[in-house]
Amino acid sequence: MNLEGQYGVILSVIIGTLAAIVYSLRVLILLERRIARMDENIEKMTNHIAKEELHIEKEEQKIERMMSKKKKKR
Repeated sequence: MNLEGQYGVILSVIIGTLAAIVYSLRVLILLERRIARMDENIEKMTNHIAKEELHIEKEEQKIERMMSKKKKKR
C-alpha cells in the first residue's frame, strides 16, 4: 500500500469517527428534548394534584364545620 492510500484510509477513519460523534450528539439532543417534555408533563400533573388536594382540604374543613354545628345543637 502506498503512502497516498494510507492517508486515504486514515482520512476515512477520521471522517467516519466525526460522523459518528455528530450522530451521537443528535441523538443526545433528541433525548434531552424528550426528557424536558416529560418533566413539563410531570410538573403539570403535580400542579393539578396540588390543586385537587387544596379543593379536598377545603371540602373537608367545610364538612368538619357542619359536623361541629350539629354537635352544638344537641
